[in-house]
Amino acid sequence: MKRITIFVPESAVLGAISGPRYLFTTANQFLQVQGKPPLFEVLLTGLSRNVKVLDGIYSVAADKLLDEVKYSDLVIIPPLFGDMKDAVAKNKQAIPWIISQYNNGSEIASLCVGAFLLASTGLLNGKKCSTHWAYYDEFRETFSDVEITDGTIITEENGIYSSGGANSYWNLLLYLLEKYTDRNTAILAAKYFAIDIDRENQSAFSMFKGQKNHNDDDIKQAQDYIEVNFQDKISVDQLCRMTAISRRTFERRFKQATNNTVIEYLQRVKVEAAKRSFESSRKNITEVMYDVGYTDTKAFRTVFKKITGLTPIEYRQKYNKIAIPLM
Repeated sequence: MKRITIFVPESAVLGAISGPRYLFTTANQFLQVQGKPPLFEVLLTGLSRNVKVLDGIYSVAADKLLDEVKYSDLVIIPPLFGDMKDAVAKNKQAIPWIISQYNNGSEIASLCVGAFLLASTGLLNGKKCSTHWAYYDEFRETFSDVEITDGTIITEENGIYSSGGANSYWNLLLYLLEKYTDRNTAILAAKYFAIDIDRENQSAFSMFKGQKNHNDDDIKQAQDYIEVNFQDKISVDQLCRMTAISRRTFERRFKQATNNTVIEYLQRVKVEAAKRSFESSRKNITEVMYDVGYTDTKAFRTVFKKITGLTPIEYRQKYNKIAIPLM
């Protein structure tokens, strides 16, 4: 029997508490139908018997208090709701318990922005982590010793798991279910819950807004210029002349401020503009490619897929509901 303990944080997202519980209890039913014994004991645990979640709108009844749960095979940390610093502060008393569970042999899985609470334990220091793409900058600023894996839905390192944004936590749950049971059970669950079991990337869902949460005004000036003139051919030397900074210093400061090289940043701005066009216009692939400053179809397709995980045609088919020509 595998004990799955779902920690119910104060200010948690309700659906990400019920989802894991539903999945693993349903997996027990699948196993019983196959003539096998149930495998999972699923517990809800919290700092109190009735935990206020989703900004106090709902409450969840915990099966056990934290100090009553001495061992788990897997501890799940659902995403927090609202301001991350405040949400972590409300649950700081759980941090020693999470650490002790891991030190006693438990695996730990954070879902979406539950990574903020997990990272607050120090267990992620020097390790890789996934979280919601919209929180990358805040996470990096708060936890400089943790490596965010951009766009990745699942990370795993030394018995610690994390998932990407929003509903992509289901992909991590299926991954864990397959690990504890088998591929067939995970596929059955994926079909039952209507989940794409092998989705590996959340990049197609992310919106690039530019990393401007820094204090380097020269770099912000360069970023603003790129975002207004992305369709033009912009060189690093041109940006250096505009900001009166040497190339070596400019490239170092740009990378430090934005977590991207200049070329990467320009590519992401171009691709974001292309995504918006694919989502809302009747323009074909070639027209959009030229609009965002590309003249080489292969280069455009390669960069677009690298950033979004989809080809331009796949992205248009997935996110544009208007019947339009592809080329």
